[in-house]
Amino acid sequence: MSDKPTSKPNNPCFSSGPCAKRPGWSLQALEGAALGRSHRSSLGKAKLQEVIERTRNILQIPADHRIAIVPASDTGAVEMAMWSLLGPRGVDVLAWESFGLGWVTDLTKQLPLPDVQACLADYGELPDLTQVDADRDVVFPWNGTTSGVCIPNGDWISPDRGGLTICDATSAVFAMELPWSKLDVVTWSWQKVMGGEGAHGMIVLGPRAVERLESYAPPWPMPKLFRMTKKGKLDEALFQGSTINTPSMLCVEDALDGLRWAEQIGGLPALIKRSQQNLGVLQQWIAGSGSWAAFLAASEANLSSTSICLRIVDDWYTGLTGEEQGQQAKKLVKLLESETVAFDAGAYRDAPPGLRIWGGATVETADLQALTPWLDWAFAEL
Repeated sequence: MSDKPTSKPNNPCFSSGPCAKRPGWSLQALEGAALGRSHRSSLGKAKLQEVIERTRNILQIPADHRIAIVPASDTGAVEMAMWSLLGPRGVDVLAWESFGLGWVTDLTKQLPLPDVQACLADYGELPDLTQVDADRDVVFPWNGTTSGVCIPNGDWISPDRGGLTICDATSAVFAMELPWSKLDVVTWSWQKVMGGEGAHGMIVLGPRAVERLESYAPPWPMPKLFRMTKKGKLDEALFQGSTINTPSMLCVEDALDGLRWAEQIGGLPALIKRSQQNLGVLQQWIAGSGSWAAFLAASEANLSSTSICLRIVDDWYTGLTGEEQGQQAKKLVKLLESETVAFDAGAYRDAPPGLRIWGGATVETADLQALTPWLDWAFAEL
């Protein structure tokens, strides 16, 4: 048995979505919210446009890429892109965990499209990216939120591609470098890396995606929430803060607070550095002699710095049945929560049993350092 630690993380919120609020956050950060005001008022629209412009500046998004705030979180943004843009070409879809598999289901069973090639890999692995055909559209997550496996770079994407690249970047953007020139559509949500409130998504369209929108009309009915064109042309107002439906101005203020904090600490380089430092804490802990845990990711080259997924490798645990392993992993998560040292740290329901610890920029490195002794203690208690 290991001794029970005495020092706890100051913030035990390690959920992979909604994620921890930025350091020092309080309700006072929302005092400037445009509450009771129309989102189409000059004040409301100015705040929405401010979200767009601050996002562009922090992420260094090219000037010829359009940015919009859309409904239904990252899911709504990805669905909007798929339903609006796909159809003229065959589609490759990459999946190595539950969210990517969700896009496979949408493309093969819901739309459905006649020519879909699913490039799949097990949890912990990454699909063979050389399978992707540059003449076909491709849909993929940049980071596997439920597996902790991310795409290391965009070298596999052809600059001379014929198809569109549609990237679900919800647990990667603001924490990892994205090759904007190679990504025709990028989506994410506020509640992930920046720790904002939920229900709102972001979509970025490059010039090639705009060209597709203005030259192709899908054969299926288009729900209002997915419409990005008017009379065959891009609806420019959507990309200037005129949202399709009513956003929460309280959530908008919270998003602005996170963006301002990011600017204050040094922008994207500082955000990436903080996330990498957080990953480093768990890498050092894993490397410790006799560790009972390992990364779910099979290769450290593909290791996510945000949704850090851990599997249990101790002989006692691996000797259990699959059902028993799941029960013990849940006990471990509950024990951490009961000691108020880590909330919502369990593996995703469809993933292999284990732990999932958020390491995005809003998490303080000192809190992860304080957590690791508790992980050892809790496992010893089992």
